[in-house]
Amino acid sequence: MEKTLCTLAAVIFLGGILDAALTDDPTTPISPSFSNTTTAASASSADRPAPTAARIKSSTVRDKHLEGEGQDKRLDCPPLGLESLRVDDSQIQASSYQATGLGPHRGRLNIQSGIEDGDLYDGAWCAEHKDRHQWLEVDAIHLTLFTGVILQGRNSIWSWDWVLTYKVQLSNDSVSWKSCMNGTEEAIFEGNQDPETPVLGLLPVPTVARFIRINPQTWYTNGSVCLRAEVLGCRVHDPTETHSEQEPGSQDGLDFRQHNYTEMRKLMKSVTEECPDITRVYTIGKSYEGLKLYVMEISDNPGKHELGEPEFRYVAGMHGNEALGRELVLNLMQYMCREYKKGNQRVVRLVTETRIHLLPSMNPDGYEEAYKKGSELAGWADGRFTFQGIDLNHNFPDLNTIMWDAELIAEDKYKVPNHYIPMPEYYTKEDAMVAPVTRAVINWMQEIPFVLSANLHGGELVVTYPYDCTRDWVPKEDTPTADNAFFRWLATVYASTNRVMSNPNRRHCHYEDFQAHNNIINGGAWHTVPGSMNDFSYLHNNCFEVTVELSCDKFPHVSELPVEWENNKESLLIYMEQVHRGLKGVVRDKATKRGIPDAIIKVEDHEHDIRSAADGDYWRLLNPGDYKVVVWTPGYYPSTRQCRVGSEPRATICDFALTRTPVQRLKEIRAKGGRIPQDVELRVRALRLRKLRASTKVLNQRREGQQRARRARAARRA
Repeated sequence: MEKTLCTLAAVIFLGGILDAALTDDPTTPISPSFSNTTTAASASSADRPAPTAARIKSSTVRDKHLEGEGQDKRLDCPPLGLESLRVDDSQIQASSYQATGLGPHRGRLNIQSGIEDGDLYDGAWCAEHKDRHQWLEVDAIHLTLFTGVILQGRNSIWSWDWVLTYKVQLSNDSVSWKSCMNGTEEAIFEGNQDPETPVLGLLPVPTVARFIRINPQTWYTNGSVCLRAEVLGCRVHDPTETHSEQEPGSQDGLDFRQHNYTEMRKLMKSVTEECPDITRVYTIGKSYEGLKLYVMEISDNPGKHELGEPEFRYVAGMHGNEALGRELVLNLMQYMCREYKKGNQRVVRLVTETRIHLLPSMNPDGYEEAYKKGSELAGWADGRFTFQGIDLNHNFPDLNTIMWDAELIAEDKYKVPNHYIPMPEYYTKEDAMVAPVTRAVINWMQEIPFVLSANLHGGELVVTYPYDCTRDWVPKEDTPTADNAFFRWLATVYASTNRVMSNPNRRHCHYEDFQAHNNIINGGAWHTVPGSMNDFSYLHNNCFEVTVELSCDKFPHVSELPVEWENNKESLLIYMEQVHRGLKGVVRDKATKRGIPDAIIKVEDHEHDIRSAADGDYWRLLNPGDYKVVVWTPGYYPSTRQCRVGSEPRATICDFALTRTPVQRLKEIRAKGGRIPQDVELRVRALRLRKLRASTKVLNQRREGQQRARRARAARRA
């Protein structure tokens, strides 16, 4: 039995509760703004004059006056979840479609197409016919106060298709429809002017219904009727429902909201005030626009590296518009602080046995750009790049190609360095296109002996592991490291404990079926990424790092954050615990008992070595098994041990004591014209780092001078 539409605008805006206004008569007039009843077959037609219509101007950005206390109440309602996939494919229908890959299920905001047009995963819903009878329909399942529609054109590298204007129709039974009105006239909403920019159209009067239709009226010349959409709406109480489903969320009581730069600083400060004994906030540099890169350290002895304690890091916000990682890292700070105080043994163990570093925003300039537009209006790329237009995911030195080229010309490739590879000379120059934040992160990596890391991204649901760059930069090719088995383990640990990734019934985000790979994939097998942070961490430092694509939606609405936290909480914790697998120990001088820095730790049959840290301690991540380990450094005799790694998440201690090469032996070598072994690669690496720091200092001083000059000119004009 059909329920009549109810505007209830005045009631909603006054904070009232929907408890009536439902009637069994579908023809009962509700309000002058809901005339022009139509059926599914009688939508506005191109072969008869269009009714009198009032054009509704749409918006591509959130107006500043809507962000404060006077915010338009129509913006309070969250998206139904077309982009986040909360809306199932079965809830979306259409009047027609050109092909399966252009069906209604593809009409989701920000959905990305495959390379080929016409495959099963195209970049929009496209109607079969070019007329005003076409529509895309969404079933909200429950009575919903609809407040707005967000539209995009078709995502395609071959076709240009978008809707210029459209109408909105609403229904409670998907049979009888009423057009959205603007006063006494049928509302016409402005759509898109390009394929990618999201455009918001707010309903003049928020309206309660179950079904909503987007009815295109005009479209790009020579294009097709194609669109991607999101719908804004608040679920309202339905007195006819015998029971209501509990909204998913979190019981952890964390600060679930989008934090801009100022709010992020406040939250980090509040955590340090709540847990001063285990937290410390420090900065590692500034962005091009002068925003500081804040890091939260969590440890039982903050500010100090403890001998034998591994260093771990999470980095989020490399792409500024991929905002979920930022919020998860901020949530993790709060959670660990509170759970430590409660005596949660798992968290206490992590805090006391690991030094944890959390960088929530690597690209704060990009995030601020996306934040100003809002979660649904930032699009797929706004805020991805730095202020200078740099993609940070390609901004680190490509050490892969340097290593592979050296192997090609070497007589014995096993003598080619496979770790601690120096960055190229050109990268240290002042005119090198290296972002200030990249320089800051590289310097951070040198100062702290990180063992394990994850780089948090968004826009997909998959965990990728090195190498990200393929040989010869071919578009995609499986390109494993010497530690491929352990990297696959790391990726599997996160993916298998993530609630969404591990759901066998989940829908593809865009066009890739990562479930066929158990939601993990080699980075190069997905697409080549020269200059990635993951590859650089592995080849330049001792750090193993994976990339976690956290969600189909790059910038989830605030209403999604509690669920996303629960989806990722266990994964974030268990991944940190993996830093305690494999071997660890201290390399010491046998006579003085002092730690030996930069000693090479080589595992037999593994073509990737690591080095000891400044105090002589080391950590070698390995899967369970028996290993022959050789440690050597210039001036000492090599030392060999058999070490066993167990299956429990507890590193096996395997210490080494090295004996110095006798002075008499060194004299004999020199007398015969021989050369004393030198660690040339280590010296070059240190020299290049000094040059990078020097050029960074010059660039920072130059940029700060320019900013002071701009402020002075602005003050004079004022």
